[in-house]
Amino acid sequence: MNPVLLITVLPFVLALIVSLIVTPLTIFFFRKMGWVVDPKKTPHPAHTHKEPVPKGGGVPIFFAVTATVLIILRPDTHLLAIGVAGLITLIVGLVDDIKGSSPYARLPMNFLVTAIIVASGIGIAYISNPFGGVIDLSWPRVGFELLGESHEIWILADIFALLWIPSLMNAINWSSGVDGQISGVITIAAVVLGLISLNYSADITQWPVATLAFATAGAFAGLTVFHFYPQKIMPGYSGTSLAGLLLGVISILATAKVGALIIVLGIPLIDFSYILIRRIMSGKSPVWGDKKHLHHKLMAMGWGKRRVALFYWFAAVVLGVAALSFEARIKLFIMIGLVVLMTGFIIWQYSSRYSRQ
Repeated sequence: MNPVLLITVLPFVLALIVSLIVTPLTIFFFRKMGWVVDPKKTPHPAHTHKEPVPKGGGVPIFFAVTATVLIILRPDTHLLAIGVAGLITLIVGLVDDIKGSSPYARLPMNFLVTAIIVASGIGIAYISNPFGGVIDLSWPRVGFELLGESHEIWILADIFALLWIPSLMNAINWSSGVDGQISGVITIAAVVLGLISLNYSADITQWPVATLAFATAGAFAGLTVFHFYPQKIMPGYSGTSLAGLLLGVISILATAKVGALIIVLGIPLIDFSYILIRRIMSGKSPVWGDKKHLHHKLMAMGWGKRRVALFYWFAAVVLGVAALSFEARIKLFIMIGLVVLMTGFIIWQYSSRYSRQ
Protein backbone atom coordinates (compact mmCIF):
# COMPACT_ATOMS: atom_id res chain seq x y z
CA MET A 1 0.00 0.00 0.00
CA ASN A 2 1.12 3.56 -0.71
CA PRO A 3 2.83 4.89 2.47
CA VAL A 4 0.70 8.03 2.48
CA LEU A 5 -2.51 5.99 2.33
CA LEU A 6 -1.14 3.70 5.03
CA ILE A 7 -0.80 6.56 7.50
CA THR A 8 -3.90 8.55 6.49
CA VAL A 9 -6.82 6.73 4.89
CA LEU A 10 -6.27 3.35 6.53
CA PRO A 11 -6.20 4.55 10.16
CA PHE A 12 -9.12 6.92 9.53
CA VAL A 13 -11.28 4.18 7.98
CA LEU A 14 -10.36 1.55 10.57
CA ALA A 15 -11.11 3.89 13.48
CA LEU A 16 -14.31 5.06 11.80
CA ILE A 17 -15.56 1.47 11.39
CA VAL A 18 -14.75 0.53 14.98
CA SER A 19 -16.39 3.72 16.26
CA LEU A 20 -19.53 3.11 14.18
CA ILE A 21 -19.77 -0.39 15.67
CA VAL A 22 -18.91 0.36 19.30
CA THR A 23 -20.92 3.59 19.66
CA PRO A 24 -24.40 2.02 19.22
CA LEU A 25 -23.33 -0.84 21.49
CA THR A 26 -22.32 1.72 24.11
CA ILE A 27 -25.66 3.51 23.73
CA PHE A 28 -27.55 0.23 24.15
CA PHE A 29 -25.52 -0.85 27.19
CA PHE A 30 -25.72 2.52 28.94
CA ARG A 31 -29.48 2.71 28.41
CA LYS A 32 -29.93 -0.86 29.61
CA MET A 33 -27.97 -0.04 32.78
CA GLY A 34 -29.94 3.16 33.27
CA TRP A 35 -26.83 5.30 32.90
CA VAL A 36 -28.53 8.25 31.26
CA VAL A 37 -28.57 11.96 32.00
CA ASP A 38 -32.18 12.96 32.58
CA PRO A 39 -32.42 16.78 32.74
CA LYS A 40 -35.74 16.48 34.59
CA LYS A 41 -34.20 14.44 37.42
CA THR A 42 -30.70 15.90 37.54
CA PRO A 43 -30.84 19.42 36.06
CA HIS A 44 -27.52 21.04 35.22
CA PRO A 45 -27.10 24.68 34.18
CA ALA A 46 -24.83 23.77 31.25
CA HIS A 47 -27.04 21.05 29.73
CA THR A 48 -29.21 21.90 26.73
CA HIS A 49 -30.91 18.55 26.03
CA LYS A 50 -34.52 17.84 27.08
CA GLU A 51 -34.69 14.04 26.95
CA PRO A 52 -32.61 11.38 28.77
CA VAL A 53 -29.36 10.76 26.89
CA PRO A 54 -26.41 8.55 27.85
CA LYS A 55 -22.88 9.84 28.03
CA GLY A 56 -19.90 7.52 27.66
CA GLY A 57 -18.53 8.74 24.32
CA GLY A 58 -15.06 7.93 25.53
CA VAL A 59 -15.72 4.19 25.18
CA PRO A 60 -15.92 4.06 21.36
CA ILE A 61 -13.14 6.64 21.07
CA PHE A 62 -10.74 4.61 23.22
CA PHE A 63 -11.55 1.31 21.51
CA ALA A 64 -11.38 2.81 18.00
CA VAL A 65 -8.04 4.56 18.50
CA THR A 66 -6.48 1.68 20.45
CA ALA A 67 -7.56 -0.99 17.95
CA THR A 68 -6.33 1.07 15.01
CA VAL A 69 -2.95 1.80 16.58
CA LEU A 70 -2.43 -1.86 17.54
CA ILE A 71 -3.25 -2.99 14.00
CA ILE A 72 -1.05 -0.50 12.19
CA LEU A 73 1.77 0.46 14.53
CA ARG A 74 4.39 -1.38 16.52
CA PRO A 75 4.00 -0.45 20.21
CA ASP A 76 6.84 1.52 21.79
CA THR A 77 7.39 3.40 25.03
CA HIS A 78 5.54 6.48 23.82
CA LEU A 79 2.50 4.57 22.57
CA LEU A 80 2.41 2.53 25.78
CA ALA A 81 2.40 5.71 27.85
CA ILE A 82 -0.35 7.22 25.69
CA GLY A 83 -2.37 4.00 26.07
CA VAL A 84 -1.99 3.90 29.87
CA ALA A 85 -2.80 7.61 30.18
CA GLY A 86 -5.78 7.13 27.86
CA LEU A 87 -7.11 4.18 29.87
CA ILE A 88 -6.88 6.13 33.14
CA THR A 89 -8.55 9.10 31.47
CA LEU A 90 -11.35 6.84 30.22
CA ILE A 91 -11.96 5.31 33.65
CA VAL A 92 -12.01 8.70 35.40
CA GLY A 93 -14.31 10.04 32.69
CA LEU A 94 -16.71 7.11 32.91
CA VAL A 95 -17.03 7.55 36.67
CA ASP A 96 -18.14 11.12 35.99
CA ASP A 97 -20.38 10.10 33.07
CA ILE A 98 -22.17 7.46 35.14
CA LYS A 99 -22.22 8.76 38.70
CA GLY A 100 -20.95 12.31 38.49
CA SER A 101 -17.82 13.53 40.23
CA SER A 102 -16.34 16.76 41.52
CA PRO A 103 -14.20 18.81 39.13
CA TYR A 104 -11.75 19.13 42.01
CA ALA A 105 -11.31 15.36 41.99
CA ARG A 106 -10.94 15.18 38.19
CA LEU A 107 -8.32 17.91 37.87
CA PRO A 108 -5.52 16.07 39.73
CA MET A 109 -6.13 13.09 37.44
CA ASN A 110 -5.59 15.38 34.43
CA PHE A 111 -2.16 16.21 35.76
CA LEU A 112 -1.46 12.56 36.61
CA VAL A 113 -2.08 11.31 33.06
CA THR A 114 -0.06 14.21 31.68
CA ALA A 115 2.79 13.30 34.02
CA ILE A 116 2.71 9.76 32.59
CA ILE A 117 3.03 11.24 29.10
CA VAL A 118 5.90 13.51 30.13
CA ALA A 119 7.69 10.72 32.00
CA SER A 120 7.72 8.63 28.81
CA GLY A 121 9.86 11.28 27.14
CA ILE A 122 7.15 13.10 25.19
CA GLY A 123 7.89 16.79 25.37
CA ILE A 124 8.13 19.92 23.31
CA ALA A 125 11.68 21.12 22.69
CA TYR A 126 10.69 24.36 21.00
CA ILE A 127 7.78 26.47 19.83
CA SER A 128 7.71 28.80 16.84
CA ASN A 129 8.40 32.44 17.57
CA PRO A 130 5.82 34.60 15.69
CA PHE A 131 8.51 37.23 15.20
CA GLY A 132 11.06 34.84 13.74
CA GLY A 133 13.02 31.80 14.78
CA VAL A 134 12.00 29.51 17.61
CA ILE A 135 11.68 29.62 21.40
CA ASP A 136 13.89 26.93 22.91
CA LEU A 137 12.20 25.07 25.75
CA SER A 138 14.85 22.38 26.12
CA TRP A 139 16.84 24.42 28.67
CA PRO A 140 17.38 24.46 31.59
CA ARG A 141 17.82 20.75 32.21
CA VAL A 142 18.24 18.70 35.37
CA GLY A 143 20.12 15.42 35.09
CA PHE A 144 19.89 12.47 37.49
CA GLU A 145 20.66 8.76 37.75
CA LEU A 146 17.87 6.20 38.18
CA LEU A 147 18.34 2.43 38.21
CA GLY A 148 21.77 2.83 36.72
CA GLU A 149 20.55 4.97 33.80
CA SER A 150 20.97 8.67 33.11
CA HIS A 151 17.83 10.81 32.78
CA GLU A 152 17.11 14.47 32.18
CA ILE A 153 14.20 16.72 33.05
CA TRP A 154 13.62 19.56 30.60
CA ILE A 155 12.08 21.98 33.05
CA LEU A 156 10.34 24.47 30.71
CA ALA A 157 9.28 21.79 28.22
CA ASP A 158 7.79 19.59 30.94
CA ILE A 159 6.02 22.50 32.64
CA PHE A 160 4.56 23.52 29.29
CA ALA A 161 3.18 20.00 28.68
CA LEU A 162 1.85 19.77 32.25
CA LEU A 163 -0.16 22.94 31.64
CA TRP A 164 -1.02 22.51 27.95
CA ILE A 165 -2.64 19.06 28.02
CA PRO A 166 -4.87 19.53 31.12
CA SER A 167 -5.96 22.94 29.77
CA LEU A 168 -7.01 21.28 26.50
CA MET A 169 -8.85 18.51 28.34
CA ASN A 170 -10.96 21.04 30.21
CA ALA A 171 -11.37 23.60 27.41
CA ILE A 172 -12.76 20.93 25.10
CA ASN A 173 -15.08 19.65 27.82
CA TRP A 174 -16.47 23.14 28.38
CA SER A 175 -17.34 23.44 24.67
CA SER A 176 -19.36 20.24 24.54
CA GLY A 177 -22.77 21.76 25.10
CA VAL A 178 -24.68 21.21 21.84
CA ASP A 179 -25.42 18.09 19.79
CA GLY A 180 -22.51 17.34 17.46
CA GLN A 181 -20.69 20.55 18.33
CA ILE A 182 -17.39 19.40 19.78
CA SER A 183 -17.16 15.94 18.21
CA GLY A 184 -17.12 17.52 14.75
CA VAL A 185 -14.57 20.14 15.80
CA ILE A 186 -12.27 17.45 17.22
CA THR A 187 -12.52 15.48 13.97
CA ILE A 188 -11.45 18.55 11.99
CA ALA A 189 -8.65 19.42 14.42
CA ALA A 190 -7.24 15.88 14.27
CA VAL A 191 -7.30 15.91 10.45
CA VAL A 192 -5.41 19.22 10.42
CA LEU A 193 -2.73 17.85 12.77
CA GLY A 194 -2.49 14.75 10.60
CA LEU A 195 -2.02 16.83 7.48
CA ILE A 196 0.68 18.86 9.22
CA SER A 197 2.48 15.61 10.03
CA LEU A 198 2.35 14.72 6.32
CA ASN A 199 4.52 17.74 5.60
CA TYR A 200 7.25 15.66 7.20
CA SER A 201 6.24 12.33 5.62
CA ALA A 202 9.82 11.83 4.45
CA ASP A 203 10.68 11.50 8.14
CA ILE A 204 9.41 8.06 9.16
CA THR A 205 9.38 9.12 12.82
CA GLN A 206 6.34 11.27 11.93
CA TRP A 207 4.37 8.32 10.49
CA PRO A 208 3.09 7.13 13.89
CA VAL A 209 2.03 10.72 14.68
CA ALA A 210 0.02 10.97 11.47
CA THR A 211 -1.49 7.53 12.11
CA LEU A 212 -2.55 8.55 15.63
CA ALA A 213 -4.00 11.82 14.32
CA PHE A 214 -6.09 10.21 11.58
CA ALA A 215 -7.18 7.41 13.93
CA THR A 216 -8.42 10.08 16.34
CA ALA A 217 -10.22 11.83 13.49
CA GLY A 218 -11.90 8.61 12.36
CA ALA A 219 -12.97 7.72 15.90
CA PHE A 220 -14.60 11.10 16.47
CA ALA A 221 -16.16 11.10 12.99
CA GLY A 222 -17.92 7.87 13.94
CA LEU A 223 -19.07 9.34 17.24
CA THR A 224 -20.35 12.45 15.45
CA VAL A 225 -22.82 10.33 13.47
CA PHE A 226 -24.61 9.53 16.73
CA HIS A 227 -23.86 12.80 18.50
CA PHE A 228 -25.26 15.14 15.85
CA TYR A 229 -28.79 16.45 16.37
CA PRO A 230 -30.85 14.73 17.62
CA GLN A 231 -28.08 13.24 19.72
CA LYS A 232 -28.29 9.63 20.84
CA ILE A 233 -25.13 9.86 22.94
CA MET A 234 -23.03 12.61 24.46
CA PRO A 235 -19.22 12.51 24.51
CA GLY A 236 -19.31 13.08 28.24
CA TYR A 237 -16.22 13.81 30.26
CA SER A 238 -14.73 10.52 29.11
CA GLY A 239 -14.88 11.59 25.46
CA THR A 240 -13.88 15.23 25.83
CA SER A 241 -10.97 14.54 28.20
CA LEU A 242 -9.68 11.83 25.85
CA ALA A 243 -9.92 14.34 23.01
CA GLY A 244 -7.85 16.86 24.95
CA LEU A 245 -5.27 14.24 25.87
CA LEU A 246 -4.91 12.90 22.31
CA LEU A 247 -4.85 16.29 20.59
CA GLY A 248 -2.41 17.64 23.15
CA VAL A 249 0.00 14.75 22.64
CA ILE A 250 -0.32 14.84 18.84
CA SER A 251 0.27 18.59 18.71
CA ILE A 252 3.49 18.12 20.69
CA LEU A 253 4.67 15.16 18.62
CA ALA A 254 3.71 16.68 15.25
CA THR A 255 6.90 18.76 15.11
CA ALA A 256 5.63 20.97 17.92
CA LYS A 257 2.59 22.32 16.04
CA VAL A 258 0.91 23.60 19.18
CA GLY A 259 0.24 26.93 17.48
CA ALA A 260 -1.69 25.23 14.68
CA LEU A 261 -3.96 23.48 17.17
CA ILE A 262 -4.53 26.74 19.04
CA ILE A 263 -5.72 28.27 15.77
CA VAL A 264 -8.07 25.38 14.87
CA LEU A 265 -9.54 25.35 18.39
CA GLY A 266 -9.47 29.14 18.54
CA ILE A 267 -13.14 29.65 19.36
CA PRO A 268 -13.41 26.95 22.08
CA LEU A 269 -10.10 28.09 23.63
CA ILE A 270 -11.06 31.77 23.67
CA ASP A 271 -14.47 30.88 25.09
CA PHE A 272 -12.73 28.77 27.75
CA SER A 273 -10.38 31.63 28.65
CA TYR A 274 -13.20 34.18 28.79
CA ILE A 275 -15.36 31.97 31.02
CA LEU A 276 -12.41 31.19 33.30
CA ILE A 277 -11.53 34.86 33.76
CA ARG A 278 -15.16 35.93 34.18
CA ARG A 279 -15.85 33.35 36.89
CA ILE A 280 -12.69 34.21 38.82
CA MET A 281 -13.32 37.96 38.61
CA SER A 282 -16.91 37.48 39.80
CA GLY A 283 -15.69 35.52 42.82
CA LYS A 284 -17.11 32.20 41.62
CA SER A 285 -15.41 28.85 41.30
CA PRO A 286 -13.97 28.53 37.78
CA VAL A 287 -14.78 24.82 37.52
CA TRP A 288 -18.56 24.77 37.96
CA GLY A 289 -20.72 25.00 34.83
CA ASP A 290 -23.19 27.69 33.81
CA LYS A 291 -25.03 28.93 30.72
CA LYS A 292 -22.64 31.71 29.79
CA HIS A 293 -20.68 29.90 27.07
CA LEU A 294 -20.72 31.06 23.46
CA HIS A 295 -23.00 28.21 22.37
CA HIS A 296 -25.51 29.20 25.08
CA LYS A 297 -25.43 32.81 23.88
CA LEU A 298 -25.99 31.74 20.27
CA MET A 299 -28.96 29.62 21.30
CA ALA A 300 -30.33 32.54 23.31
CA MET A 301 -30.23 34.53 20.04
CA GLY A 302 -32.54 31.94 18.49
CA TRP A 303 -29.99 29.66 16.83
CA GLY A 304 -30.93 26.00 16.65
CA LYS A 305 -28.59 23.24 17.77
CA ARG A 306 -27.77 22.18 14.20
CA ARG A 307 -26.87 25.76 13.30
CA VAL A 308 -24.64 26.17 16.36
CA ALA A 309 -22.81 22.90 15.64
CA LEU A 310 -22.35 23.73 11.96
CA PHE A 311 -21.04 27.19 12.89
CA TYR A 312 -18.38 25.60 15.10
CA TRP A 313 -17.49 23.11 12.35
CA PHE A 314 -17.27 25.82 9.68
CA ALA A 315 -15.09 28.00 11.91
CA ALA A 316 -12.80 25.03 12.64
CA VAL A 317 -12.44 24.28 8.91
CA VAL A 318 -11.64 27.91 8.03
CA LEU A 319 -9.16 28.19 10.89
CA GLY A 320 -7.71 24.80 10.01
CA VAL A 321 -7.00 25.96 6.46
CA ALA A 322 -5.36 29.07 7.92
CA ALA A 323 -3.24 26.93 10.26
CA LEU A 324 -2.04 24.88 7.30
CA SER A 325 -1.40 27.86 5.03
CA PHE A 326 0.14 30.65 7.07
CA GLU A 327 3.34 31.25 9.00
CA ALA A 328 3.53 31.81 12.76
CA ARG A 329 3.25 35.62 12.57
CA ILE A 330 0.04 35.50 10.54
CA LYS A 331 -1.36 32.90 12.96
CA LEU A 332 -0.70 35.30 15.83
CA PHE A 333 -2.63 38.04 14.03
CA ILE A 334 -5.48 35.59 13.40
CA MET A 335 -5.67 34.77 17.11
CA ILE A 336 -5.64 38.46 18.02
CA GLY A 337 -8.44 39.00 15.49
CA LEU A 338 -10.48 36.18 17.02
CA VAL A 339 -10.05 37.63 20.50
CA VAL A 340 -11.20 41.04 19.25
CA LEU A 341 -14.23 39.54 17.50
CA MET A 342 -15.22 37.46 20.53
CA THR A 343 -14.80 40.46 22.82
CA GLY A 344 -16.91 42.58 20.49
CA PHE A 345 -19.61 39.91 20.42
CA ILE A 346 -19.68 39.70 24.23
CA ILE A 347 -19.88 43.49 24.60
CA TRP A 348 -22.68 43.59 22.02
CA GLN A 349 -24.55 40.85 23.90
CA TYR A 350 -24.42 42.76 27.17
CA SER A 351 -25.29 46.11 25.58
CA SER A 352 -28.25 44.51 23.76
CA ARG A 353 -29.44 42.95 26.99
CA TYR A 354 -29.40 46.21 28.89
CA SER A 355 -30.97 48.12 25.98
CA ARG A 356 -33.98 45.78 26.15
CA GLN A 357 -34.52 46.41 29.85
